[in-house]
Amino acid sequence: MNDVSPMAAGKALAQGPGALSGLKIIDLTRVLGGPYCTMVLSDHGADVIKLEPPQGDETREWGPPFDEAGDASYFLGINRNKKGVGLDLSKPAGREVLLRLLEDADVLTENFKPGSMEKWGIGYEEVLSKRFPRLIHCRVSGFGADGPLGGFPGYDAVLQAMVGLMSINGTETSGPTRLGNPIVDIATGLFSAIAILMALHEREKSGKGQFCDMTLHDCGMALLHPHAANFFLNGRRPRATGNPHPNLQPYSKFKTRTCEIFVAAGNDPTFRKFCEFLGMPELAKDPRFATNAARVTNRDALAEALNARFADEDGHELTRRMLAAGLPAGPVLNVDEAMAADHTAYRKMVTELGAYRGLGTPIKLSRTPGGTRSAPPRFNEHGAAVLRARGFSDAEIAALARDGVLVQERRR
Repeated sequence: MNDVSPMAAGKALAQGPGALSGLKIIDLTRVLGGPYCTMVLSDHGADVIKLEPPQGDETREWGPPFDEAGDASYFLGINRNKKGVGLDLSKPAGREVLLRLLEDADVLTENFKPGSMEKWGIGYEEVLSKRFPRLIHCRVSGFGADGPLGGFPGYDAVLQAMVGLMSINGTETSGPTRLGNPIVDIATGLFSAIAILMALHEREKSGKGQFCDMTLHDCGMALLHPHAANFFLNGRRPRATGNPHPNLQPYSKFKTRTCEIFVAAGNDPTFRKFCEFLGMPELAKDPRFATNAARVTNRDALAEALNARFADEDGHELTRRMLAAGLPAGPVLNVDEAMAADHTAYRKMVTELGAYRGLGTPIKLSRTPGGTRSAPPRFNEHGAAVLRARGFSDAEIAALARDGVLVQERRR
């Protein structure tokens, strides 16, 4: 699983060093938020060294499905392009290895319980910022280190519940519903990548690193638009509306003969054009539907009229014609159908390298495109090579392995 050349066989592979070439990241994160962040950066050339605890990143076991070597799809989906090292940070010698690796690093990411790094004598304020003044330290935690919930553990679904996301998902009859994907973790990974890039940009002017305090709580709350904005203005508690948008109509799912479709008519001119396209110009003149405010008030009546109009249509063909006419619409696809779609292939959103398959990078840069460079690492796959590149002698590496500091195999 070495780095690939531009000519290696596969799909959506990196074709050059990438926009972040030369950036070195020491990654102590596990599970999702932190690893997602570092994968985004590694797709664009950052050299990410993933230091795993003796038991490994627990998502290696979050399956089935598993690959032929026993690693779960959950781990494989967010850890490509990284070098894997098994390191026991509970041992003083392990922390010394970490400090040596940080000597030429730009970024440290970790998601330990707040206070853990300080207990180990390697906290940012007292140790790392003084020893490595240009280092950017990004910590991902549930709630931060202080405040009423400071130091408490955080998990995606729990935060979806606590920040209000579950309350506006689902329907009036279903009650609060967890989003189908771990949106808070993924958003935290994305916001963390943005924070790191901001800190790197500022470092170009100041020459100084800084601490990025990223929490699932804050990032989850940042996803509440427009429901928070509505509440701030009208003081009413937002509620779950199912597929329809709380502020727009039609902006919802409808049934056709062949599939369900989603239609988004975001303003009055678009709605009038939408009605003309459907051969229903009178609908746009109906006082109940003439303005967006009226359509939101009379959403059920409009939905009944549109479902009747769509009942005999081929949804796939209809939505393609609508798109061609400048009307936002699309079929409701299953995941396997979305992976097989022609535009998915055209946009290189499925990447392959050998047996590895994953989602491609959505960040498309013209001069420095990113992409897959190497498959997700096996546990400690690059341990000796990473230490050797940092100046450790073969004798030192052997001693670290003998003493269980450099962990050769996962401890179950």
